[in-house]
Amino acid sequence: EIQLMESGGGLVQPGGSLTLSCVASGFTFSSYEMEWVRQPPGKEIEWVSRISIQGRRTYYADFAKGRFTISRDNGKNVLYLQMNRLSTEDTAVYYCQVRGIQWTHRGQGTQVTVSS
Repeated sequence: EIQLMESGGGLVQPGGSLTLSCVASGFTFSSYEMEWVRQPPGKEIEWVSRISIQGRRTYYADFAKGRFTISRDNGKNVLYLQMNRLSTEDTAVYYCQVRGIQWTHRGQGTQVTVSS
């Protein structure tokens, strides 16, 4: 059974930083690209970032470029998202996600609230 467990969310002031983690199990983590997506309150889920299998290639939504950094540790089966210069617009539930040919699995998410 695929399991993705996010952590690291919380309340942070505008301009602050957070690092999210996602521990993966139940599949061969090192064989899949991994993603972060988020769902702001009252809005649809939006894609945030993707990382290649070995971590050499990373991709970001425009709002994340220059502020967020995705990384992975294949030895520990952990995906990370470092977020800097957070704004109130970054308030959302953040999910890590893995996609197969005909399936997508997402964790339970971790809440990030940016507020003064």
